[in-house]
Amino acid sequence: MSHGGRVAVVQAASVVFDCPGTLEKVRRLAAEAAAGGAGLVMFPEAFVSGYPRGISFGTVIGERTREGRDQFRRYWESSVDVPGPVVDELATLAADLSVHMVIGVVEREAGTLYCTALFFSPRGYMGKHRKVMPTAAERLVWGFGDASTLPVFDTPMGRIGAVICWENYMPLLRMAMYSKGIQIYCIPTADGRETWLSTVRHIALEGRCFVLSANQFARLSDYPSDIKNELASKPDDVVCLGGSCIVGPLGNVLAGPDFSGETILYADIDINDVSRAKYDFDVIGHYARPDLFRLEVDDSARSPVVLAQGVEP
Repeated sequence: MSHGGRVAVVQAASVVFDCPGTLEKVRRLAAEAAAGGAGLVMFPEAFVSGYPRGISFGTVIGERTREGRDQFRRYWESSVDVPGPVVDELATLAADLSVHMVIGVVEREAGTLYCTALFFSPRGYMGKHRKVMPTAAERLVWGFGDASTLPVFDTPMGRIGAVICWENYMPLLRMAMYSKGIQIYCIPTADGRETWLSTVRHIALEGRCFVLSANQFARLSDYPSDIKNELASKPDDVVCLGGSCIVGPLGNVLAGPDFSGETILYADIDINDVSRAKYDFDVIGHYARPDLFRLEVDDSARSPVVLAQGVEP
């Protein structure tokens, strides 16, 4: 089995709250990345169908508006059932292009939404990771994932997993992923700050892995025109900054960060660089000190309880 190859990070905007429109963009961008030689194509956080930056959903502490509830309805209607038709369509796309793909979606289960990363191979859908801790106001619209969806997949490209945005500031979650032998550490994110690169480089150095970070570059014109945005007022105003990048296992920047607009970043990676990097630092090996420290992960599922009709709780 060969390992490594060309990877691609897509930096682009969703067609926010428009699932068919966003999927059309996914098809075009994935095809462009595949034509560029990529065997792994990665998309940003909540790409299908949008990271709702600047949208308040009519909420202040203690009060919700009717308009905000209707905005949530629109968000829910543009979200993704897993499994479901959108997942099937993305699986077909990965198969047609013969690529692996990691893509952020807004997943719905019953009336609750989750920030989720989906994984695909040329053979189909592999699985998902649900964000375990929505950040700040994200908690208004996204539920909490759990450790039952922290997969690392063994693929011809290498061992692939995903940690979403500020989950990467959770040291124990990072350690859980390192312990699974992750080699290609995917970060769908919404953080475009100048400081984000230092986070990505630290994770690459700490985990001795390749890190792919994908953020959207979006303008107000990518958002529904009839919903007020608290962060922008003119169509060309930048709402999401970009800053996507690819970093090697010794912290070397292989591509990006890019803040210029929509783009696709590429890098050719050699998975053997992971073992080379662990020569002097292995966070789950000789630097782990299990005689001093121990990590326990509860990977049992905590899905919402659905009672059958007539069954008492």
